[in-house]
Amino acid sequence: MNLANKLTLSRIFLIPVFMLVLLIRIPFGEYMAALIFIIAASTDGLDGYIARKRKQITNLGKLMDPLADKLLISAALISLVELGKISGWIAVVIIGREFFVTGLRAIAAAEGVVIAASPLGKIKTISQIVAISAILLNNFPLSLITDLPFGEYAMYVAVFFTIWSGVDYYLKARKSSRLKLE
Repeated sequence: MNLANKLTLSRIFLIPVFMLVLLIRIPFGEYMAALIFIIAASTDGLDGYIARKRKQITNLGKLMDPLADKLLISAALISLVELGKISGWIAVVIIGREFFVTGLRAIAAAEGVVIAASPLGKIKTISQIVAISAILLNNFPLSLITDLPFGEYAMYVAVFFTIWSGVDYYLKARKSSRLKLE
């Protein structure tokens, strides 16, 4: 197993550790969970960079990398809902978009169409990581801009990019002459 795939698997193995530290409510647990989350999230870009640089892109990596991303973000969102840190609708929108895009890509793949990742998808992922991290780090206020805590503001930005990138994937799929979505 190459280094990139090991990093991807480490992201998956860090998920239960992250959840345990966050949900058992120990002193400084949210800060420790934030650190674990940030470390896990940082392996996302690193594993892809290493795989491309070393020309070690594998089928296992193609399967596990997006799965690891979805599991990490979903686990964080569900945990934050359980702790009352975010509203359930936010988790539903973000996780629902992931199911939608995954299904859309599966339909496209079955028709021989590849819907490439877009820059909006990368922005969506980064905005989600920033928002979750900020909420875990206690939502410090943006007192100069608004009374809305930064984490909440960042989460609304993440929801915006989540929806926008989902619509973008749908429009790209619909433009494909070989893909029939109606």
